Amino acid sequence: MSGVMKRMGMIFRAKANKALDRAEDPRETLDYSYQKQLELLQKVRRGVADVATSRKRLELQLNQLQGQSSKLEDQGRKALALGREDLAREALSRRAALQQQVTDLETQHTTLQGEEEKLTLAAQRLQAKVDAFRTKKETIKATYTAAQAQTRIGEAFSGISEEMGDVGLAIQRAEDKTAQLQARAGAIDELLASGALDDPSGMAKDDIAAELDRISGGTDVELELQRMKAELAGGSGSSQQAIEGGTATPQDAQGQQNSARPNFDKH
Repeated sequence: MSGVMKRMGMIFRAKANKALDRAEDPRETLDYSYQKQLELLQKVRRGVADVATSRKRLELQLNQLQGQSSKLEDQGRKALALGREDLAREALSRRAALQQQVTDLETQHTTLQGEEEKLTLAAQRLQAKVDAFRTKKETIKATYTAAQAQTRIGEAFSGISEEMGDVGLAIQRAEDKTAQLQARAGAIDELLASGALDDPSGMAKDDIAAELDRISGGTDVELELQRMKAELAGGSGSSQQAIEGGTATPQDAQGQQNSARPNFDKH
């Protein structure tokens, strides 16, 4: 059972990978990567700004402490001049405590300043990488778009694209249906002519009637041809007699024609 589940899981992952590969657009992937790099660059810049803000705040505190230290030193001198050694000692004690705070703040300031310089350098390097990636990204996108357009044009010319393939299949189906209908129409005509099928309209003839019509049609043609030959032969004989006599008048020719005709009145 576990082997079957493993095979099913492998098949599912393979099909999912294939579907994702078809759906993936390199241009979108590049744009997404560029967007992520911009977000990272923005975070680094915010980090630099935060460190710089902390450094500036330490500098303000240092200035305040140094001002207080100078003030306490002046007070100690003034108290000592007035013979108040106790006040002078107190002022100097407070100044010593402030001086320790100043030393700590200066150490922190130096550390923050170093971190700020590192982050600034990292931001500059990242900015250069982002700019280079953007140039490369646009170049790859342009190349991919040109290759995609060239491929589509080639597929259209060769007829292997999906759209042209659908058109070709539609044409092929139309031609097949047309040939099938033509073959069916021809078969029906042959069956009607042979008498294998009856014509419900009564217009079609069986094979015997068709053969009789063919024979009678040929006989009528032969009879008409014989009649025309006889007429031509009769006309040629009358003209020859008129030429040989030399004195034949139109009336004589008419009489000869009348005498040549059969007299149906006697009957």
